[in-house]
Amino acid sequence: VQLVESGGGLVQAGGSLTLSCAASGTIFSTNTMGWHRQAPGKERELVAAITNVVFTNYADSVEGRFTISRNNAKDTVFLQMNNLKPEDTGVYYCNLEQGRFAGRRSYWGQGTQVTVSS
Repeated sequence: VQLVESGGGLVQAGGSLTLSCAASGTIFSTNTMGWHRQAPGKERELVAAITNVVFTNYADSVEGRFTISRNNAKDTVFLQMNNLKPEDTGVYYCNLEQGRFAGRRSYWGQGTQVTVSS
């Protein structure tokens, strides 16, 4: 499985960005796709995740500002980020998880930089 992200960049506080991630390879119909981010000197954290049946989960810090969505037919996930804050700065990684029990696998994209200036 390969994940390719796009859409990062530099934006002023209060602005918006949309991230996209396209998955390719052997993709199971049941999976969870999501976005994690890592700020300098901090651990990687979950931002938002969405299952193939569109159950979503958000970090408290982005609830109400970010929206995750997906296109199952194209194995693509999106992250619409509004009202961005400087603390949203970091490298955003796309993630896909699929499989069950011992066969569960997690895949990561290469990351895309998001920088929010104050």
